Amino acid sequence: MSSPTSNHRALDGLIVADFTRVLAGPVATMVLGDLGADVIKVERPGSGDDTRMWGPPWHGGTSTYYQGVNRNKRSIALDLADDADAELARRLATRADVLVENFRPGTMHRWGLGYDDVRDGNPGLVYCTISGFGSQGPGAAMPGYDLLVQATGGMMSINGQPGTPPTKMPIALFDKIAGLYAVTGILAALRVREESGRGQNLEVSLVDTGLASLLNVGSSHLLAGAVAEKMGNRHPSIAPYQSYRASDGDVVLAGGSEQIWARTCQVIDRPDLVDHPDFATNKDRVANIDRLETELEIALSTRTAGEWVVLFLAAGVPAAQVNSVAEAFAFADELERDLVVSTPMADGAAFLSTRSPIRLSDTPVDVRAAPPSLGEHDDELRAWLRADPADDN
Repeated sequence: MSSPTSNHRALDGLIVADFTRVLAGPVATMVLGDLGADVIKVERPGSGDDTRMWGPPWHGGTSTYYQGVNRNKRSIALDLADDADAELARRLATRADVLVENFRPGTMHRWGLGYDDVRDGNPGLVYCTISGFGSQGPGAAMPGYDLLVQATGGMMSINGQPGTPPTKMPIALFDKIAGLYAVTGILAALRVREESGRGQNLEVSLVDTGLASLLNVGSSHLLAGAVAEKMGNRHPSIAPYQSYRASDGDVVLAGGSEQIWARTCQVIDRPDLVDHPDFATNKDRVANIDRLETELEIALSTRTAGEWVVLFLAAGVPAAQVNSVAEAFAFADELERDLVVSTPMADGAAFLSTRSPIRLSDTPVDVRAAPPSLGEHDDELRAWLRADPADDN
């Protein structure tokens, strides 16, 4: 990858009015900020984004949860129930290129900030709503929490080991994916605006995201009537494709072809398994997955996970050791991925975050600012909003 040719960023000059809190919305606006947009985060006076108090753990008096999704933003505290502050919020909507909100349906309209309220004054505005179960219809009144979508969207029914209770994912998966879908929609709408000069309204819901994210599990149901069940770390269509116990830990094998299966058998010194009638083809291995797991774990018990991974990779077998989070960051260092970036906070403390996975060769994606304290940029933003927009030119 070539070095950046300038300090220009992909979304330099783009103003994002961020009326979001918790996770899906802040993920979307953080990605836009990472790409260079000026993200202005509107928060409640006194308490701010709900996640500021979602701890432990804490860093500098603020939850690490909040800090994980709010870098590269400026914060202004506005009481949207106050006429003067609500007017400043409407001025922000008028001057923004993009507005992102994830309040309950109807809330923005009550403040005079709905799409129909602001589009005439800013016809080029790209207005993005992130909802839980849709802004119209029976789902509009339902609270938009990732956990609820994992439950209603089928994820909890297929996650975990067979015979165990429904299990949630340990991360708010659909919140994060919805945030990324929102960014995709926003960038598409901005591309259309380049030709038409007009913005548009777009919505991404968590429930839609949840079902779309089922991918092959969803298509198996729609096309073949299959209803997936819990399989733990196993794959319904591929074997070996799961974690296996070695002498000191777990090894993941991803054998998606007969050639890889043959190499796997050579590495574990079991050439007899290659053409064994129970394991000769992927179909055979899936049908006899319990016996396959037993045979592989007997062989793998003779070495450590790390030793097996070295041998498998050398033979062209996709394999990996199961790492803890701390080991995962250490592994990224070994790969020289340069994933952790340090940014000074307002109090001088160091803010550590994971670098964006987007690597653009000519318009760098970077962390320019640590997550703001509540209302940190009140003075400068209030002055800007009260000024004549012509002064921006």
